[in-house]
Amino acid sequence: MIAALQPLLRWRPGLRDAAELLLLASALPLYYLVRGIAHQRVDEAVERGVAIVNFEKSLGIFWEVQLQSWILPYDGLVSFLNGFYLYGHLPIIGVLAVWMYFWHRPQYLVMRNAFLISGAIGLIIFVNFPTAPPRLLEANGVALGFVDTIFREYNQSRPDTPSFFVNEYAAMPSLHIGWNILVGIGLWMATKNIFARAFAVAMPMMMFAVIVLTANHYIIDAFAGFGVMMLGLIIALTGRWVVLRIYSPDSKAAREKGWVPWLYWLCGVADREQAHQAPQKQGT
Repeated sequence: MIAALQPLLRWRPGLRDAAELLLLASALPLYYLVRGIAHQRVDEAVERGVAIVNFEKSLGIFWEVQLQSWILPYDGLVSFLNGFYLYGHLPIIGVLAVWMYFWHRPQYLVMRNAFLISGAIGLIIFVNFPTAPPRLLEANGVALGFVDTIFREYNQSRPDTPSFFVNEYAAMPSLHIGWNILVGIGLWMATKNIFARAFAVAMPMMMFAVIVLTANHYIIDAFAGFGVMMLGLIIALTGRWVVLRIYSPDSKAAREKGWVPWLYWLCGVADREQAHQAPQKQGT
C-alpha cells in the first residue's frame, strides 16, 4: 500500500505543476464561458435538431422516444440517470486525471492534450452550428414525445451550474460521450487491472445510455462526439511537434502575436517531463 502511494508521497510542487494547473485553470473556464455566451440562434438550432431527427429516421435509428418511454415509469431509475448525467462526467474525469497525473504521467499528457484539442473543436462547432437537444424540441413546439427528465426532477435544466456557463443549444457533438471514451482509453492504457479496464469500457457505455434516455442528446450526437474525440487524440499523438513548431518563439506567429511565446512556454513546461521520463511500467 505504501509503495503504491510513493509517487504522491514523493511529490513536491514545482514549476511544472504550476504550469499544468494554470493551463487547465485557463482552458476549462474559457471553454464553458465561451460556450455559455455563444449567441443562441434558437430557430436555427431547432431546425438543425429536426434535421437530425429526420436523418435518423432515414437511417432507421430514431429510437430515442421509444427508449425513453421504457424508463419513465421508474422514478428511481430516472433519478439515477439524471444524477449520472450531471455528476458522472467531469467529476469522474477529474478524479481519473489526478490519478493519471501522479501515477501514469505519459498517458496523462496524451489524454490532456487530446481533451483540450477536442474541446476546442467542439467549441467551434457549438458556436457556429447550434443544435437543439431532443428535450428542447418539445419546448420549441416540435412535439415528438421527448421528456426533459432533469427539468422534471429539479425544475431547472442544469442545477448547480451558473447560467452563463450553459449553452442549451450545444447538442452536437456530444462531448459527454467523447470525453468519457477518451478517459476510458487513457485508463485502459495506464493499467492492466481487470476491474479498472472493465470500468474503462463500462463508463462510456453507461454515459451513452444516459445521454439518450434523459433526452439530452440524439444517438447521432454520440457518434459525432466519438469522431471529434478521435480527431483530438490523433492530433495529440501525431501533431504535437508540428503545432509547437508553428507556435515556437522563432515562428512568424510568435513575432506577430505576443502571447504565443507564453503559450509555448506553458505547454513546454507542462510537458517537459514526457521528454525525459522513461515509460512507466503498467499497473494500478
